[in-house]
Amino acid sequence: MANVIEFPSQRAQGLAFLDQQIRELLGARGADDELIDFAATTVKQVYERSVAAEDYSFQVSLPEGVSGNDAEALRQSIFEGVEKIRNENHAVVVRLIAELVLAEVRYFQANREG
Repeated sequence: MANVIEFPSQRAQGLAFLDQQIRELLGARGADDELIDFAATTVKQVYERSVAAEDYSFQVSLPEGVSGNDAEALRQSIFEGVEKIRNENHAVVVRLIAELVLAEVRYFQANREG
C-alpha cells in the first residue's frame, strides 16, 4: 500500500482554516487589525504547541508464531483504536484552544483600553 502525502498537509489546512475563521469572526464583530492579528497569531502559536501532543508513536512486540494475517488484523485494530482516541482528544484540545485564545484576546483588549 502506498503512502499518500497531502499538500498542503492536514495540519497546515487546519491552521489556515482556524486563521481564516478567527479573522472573519473578529472582523464581523468590528475588531481592528491589531486585535485580529493578535488573535490569529495566538491561535497559531497555541495550535502549533498542541500538535505535538497528538503525535503518537509506540511499538508492539508480537510473540513468535503470530501469522501475518493475525499481525495485520492486530495492527489495524490498534490503529483504529489510537485514531479514535486521537480524534476524541483533538476535539477537547480544539475546545481548550478556543477558550484560551478568547481569554488571551480579552486580556489583550483590556490592556489596550486600560
